[in-house]
Amino acid sequence: MDITRPLATPLAGQITTSYIVHSHLRWDFVWQRPQQLLSRLAKHGPVLFVEEPIHDDQLATPRLELSRPHEGVYRAVPRLPVALRDHYDESIAVVRDLLIRQLADDGALGGLFHKPVHWFYTPMPAPAMIGAFDERAVVYDCMDELSKFRFAPTELIDRERYLLAEADVVFTGGHRLMQSKSRYHENVHFFGCGVDVAHFGRARSDELELPADMASITGPVVGYYGVIDERLDYDLIRTLAAELPGMQVVMVGPVVKVDPRELPQAPNLHWLGQRDYAQLPAYLKGFDVCLMPFALNEATEYINPTKTLEYMAGAKPIVSTPVADVVHHFTPVVAVAHSPEQFVAAVRRAALAPDDVMIERGLELAAHSSWSSIVAQMERIIHQATQVSHVPAAGRSLRPVDRSSAAPVVTQRARTRAPALSLTVEAPEN
Repeated sequence: MDITRPLATPLAGQITTSYIVHSHLRWDFVWQRPQQLLSRLAKHGPVLFVEEPIHDDQLATPRLELSRPHEGVYRAVPRLPVALRDHYDESIAVVRDLLIRQLADDGALGGLFHKPVHWFYTPMPAPAMIGAFDERAVVYDCMDELSKFRFAPTELIDRERYLLAEADVVFTGGHRLMQSKSRYHENVHFFGCGVDVAHFGRARSDELELPADMASITGPVVGYYGVIDERLDYDLIRTLAAELPGMQVVMVGPVVKVDPRELPQAPNLHWLGQRDYAQLPAYLKGFDVCLMPFALNEATEYINPTKTLEYMAGAKPIVSTPVADVVHHFTPVVAVAHSPEQFVAAVRRAALAPDDVMIERGLELAAHSSWSSIVAQMERIIHQATQVSHVPAAGRSLRPVDRSSAAPVVTQRARTRAPALSLTVEAPEN
């Protein structure tokens, strides 16, 4: 819904903590880490989810589209004139001013975001945004190594170093990410995959019906759901379909940053496209074996795939390539294959004789890895960081950021204009 008038200011004491979040991902893209965490944080205080600008050649005046996609979550979509498209810093400055206007007492969001926690999924807007909203703490939730993704702006690395210098707490979505970011910040915490066990556990229900496009596929089904992008090994997928002609390979998810015309094709290979989060358990139910056919490249070096525990919650056998965090956290529940031949053999074995002991261990892992428990731990750490942020700088325990290998960065007090950048860095679901 569009918000065209100020919202009622909540009663004093009703809000414990509010959050202003800057994201490179759209709220209505794949339901993943940001949505899982923020929808739960929103139970205790409002969340303002600020997306990157959309440039419109029909628009003369900048505006901010506000809606409420989830209880407690307010979505802000900046729409800017097309003349600003190649001027990132100017665009973000306009977005900042639009936000300040709507957060004022007489704005649409007036009274909702007093002394918020400032939360970043992308470092790109950090120099313009940090300090603009009288935040009580700055959080960087580093879910991926964005600089490794295709089409990432070259300025992203320096801006991340700036964000790390300003942040009170850093969360990472992978263990290797934690090791990497700990070089630059002392208060770094690893929170990897979580899972909504009740949601994905529906895949074990006899009452749940298969989707029509799955029900029409006969024979053993080996499947994947998630974003279909440069992180997948398409030669491996092609080989899997060719070597297992009696099995059906089903790929569910949006195609991003790869040409759909170049996807491998075979009679037993099915590209079904994007499906809603609510539909995923039904597709999971139809898989006999769950796949994680990731390529080993820069884009997958630091990933910790969210789908791993979701597959486990559905009580399915899982086969993966040797992604570092999967090997570290999930073997032997996940069968890890180090070559195409091993991958095909592992899939065949899992389809014909699934390991019930490993499946049961997977269910136990999922049961102890809820998003709700992760959010509760994050809230405690943020509270501690908030207390630290009120201590004079000389009394803080955080060590200075190691910038020995970093290029100079933009600072809040002496900003320089960055070159024209692409405004959106796609970093989809793991």
